[in-house]
Amino acid sequence: MKKAAVLMILALQGFQLFAQTPAASDSVLTNPGVMITIALILIILVIAVYLVGIKVNNLVKVVRERRIRNDARYLAKSLDELSAGEVREELIKRKQALDFKLSNTELSGENAPDDKKGLLHNVAEVNTPRFIAAKKKAVKRPDIDPKLTKLILWYLGSATLWLVLGTSVGEYLGIKFVSPDVDHVSWLSFGRLRPVHTNMVFWGWSSLAMIGLGYYVVSTVSNTVVASLKWGWYALYLINASVILGSISLMAGINNGGGEYREYIWPIMLLFAIGLVITLINYLQTIARRKTKEIYISNWYIVAAVMFTIVIALVGYLPFWQNGLGETIAQGYYMHQGVGMWFMLFNLGLIYYFLPQQLNTPIYSYSLGILAFWTQILFYTLIGTHHFIFSAIPWWLQTVAIIGSMGMLIPVFAGTTNFLMTFRGNFHKIGSSYTLPFYLVGIIFYFTGSSQGTAEAFRSANLYWHFTDFTVAHSHMTMYGIIAFMLWASIYTLVPRLTGKEPRQSFVGAHFWMALIGLLFYTVPLMIGSTLRGIAWQEGKPFIDSVVLMAPYWLWRAIGGSLMWASHLIFAYNLYYMIASKEATDLQKTVFEELNKLPANTSKQ
Repeated sequence: MKKAAVLMILALQGFQLFAQTPAASDSVLTNPGVMITIALILIILVIAVYLVGIKVNNLVKVVRERRIRNDARYLAKSLDELSAGEVREELIKRKQALDFKLSNTELSGENAPDDKKGLLHNVAEVNTPRFIAAKKKAVKRPDIDPKLTKLILWYLGSATLWLVLGTSVGEYLGIKFVSPDVDHVSWLSFGRLRPVHTNMVFWGWSSLAMIGLGYYVVSTVSNTVVASLKWGWYALYLINASVILGSISLMAGINNGGGEYREYIWPIMLLFAIGLVITLINYLQTIARRKTKEIYISNWYIVAAVMFTIVIALVGYLPFWQNGLGETIAQGYYMHQGVGMWFMLFNLGLIYYFLPQQLNTPIYSYSLGILAFWTQILFYTLIGTHHFIFSAIPWWLQTVAIIGSMGMLIPVFAGTTNFLMTFRGNFHKIGSSYTLPFYLVGIIFYFTGSSQGTAEAFRSANLYWHFTDFTVAHSHMTMYGIIAFMLWASIYTLVPRLTGKEPRQSFVGAHFWMALIGLLFYTVPLMIGSTLRGIAWQEGKPFIDSVVLMAPYWLWRAIGGSLMWASHLIFAYNLYYMIASKEATDLQKTVFEELNKLPANTSKQ
């Protein structure tokens, strides 16, 4: 322990936390923050290549209903044209064919076949192409309250609507970077649409999806029913109303003007806050009625997230300290706590239930989960002002934020270790599951995105990246790579159990790969371009030169954003398919239906 402590102290001394001094080397590649970021990007790319490799043969099964109908009609017609004796003979032949078994020596001699490399797949499957890996279906829980199911599906449906609308606005904003003069309408200006995009995906998509999933998790791990479904509906109405009114007011130029993510004026944000208070009371009353002695860790995270968010809203909107530097400090607290203590904390609570349940494996370490919980509360609440390094904010407060950012490595490492060790022995299940890849990607970005946030907090790294698009890339790596992927994983896990309907595997695969590849196209070029832009600023080059420099990287941003946006349309269809689609056509059942439609043919009896 003494050696570890000494090594840590020496390592910390290498980072210039307490002095505004130039880097020891002129090369940006030797900067600690840049080196950490490059390593994290390489980790993502290596894992992405690995996932592509194991998913190549896992194409999804597409069975066209029209083809099934045509095959059924053809088969029924063929049977109708045969006499009873002929039908009997054909059935006997078919039974003999089905009962026939090879001796395994026809081509290979007396030796048993050896398939250690797994070259033979699905050899008994005759209805679908054999190169398609079948995915395991969800097991429907038999005792889910239909009223609770309806409430959850409305939350998820509303959230998906805001995801599509919000990212459609984001897609348009990405196009503006490539073609700035695409329009001259005040309502469509970047300054108005950008907060519409961020607030819609924050408070509409992510928040509603989390709360809806939370109603299932809180009641399930408590082994009881939700205290009040009526209050759940009230919260749904209030939050949707706040997003609708907030989006209209922002486009009209009516805003709070107080900073990022709190552009809604206070009467509109009050609706959201009331919805949170109702949700918190509902969750607490549900937990109070639990049939189990312990409170499972998922409920720790979920309830703490709602409690912190109510406090965050009060800090961000009460006017007592909203002047001068006080407003800037409050803004840093509000913005960062919204990400870490609302979205991250809540999603971790969901993952602590859904991931072990999906793997059919207990969580690796309850103690690691508790460690991550308390250390996140300790360190994350300190780091908001690391977005204002080299500002007029007191130097000691900036240093506290940097140290808190480094402390965040503890919950990140603890949580990542916990999730990956839960995966241990279950990685082979990824190929037969359409949900586990989403979980794995969310966990990978949880580690890389959070660690990159620590690297970005260093003063030496801030010299390059402050005021550049690097922050945009980082925010998408976390809010999209972590939060969105974890929410999609949870939704694809839960909804089939609520409705009994599976999504089409090909569409889930398209959603996954388009979202992942789009995110990499979006973030990696922006990080590279922003680093070059920061270097150009430090060298004293004209600002317009850095704008020209970013043009190709903004094009990649638009390409990646387009892939991400298209994947959301596919996800919306998948959710609709799981909720409102008709039951899959069964060939055997359809054959008998077609036979019953044919007129009786007594002459062949």
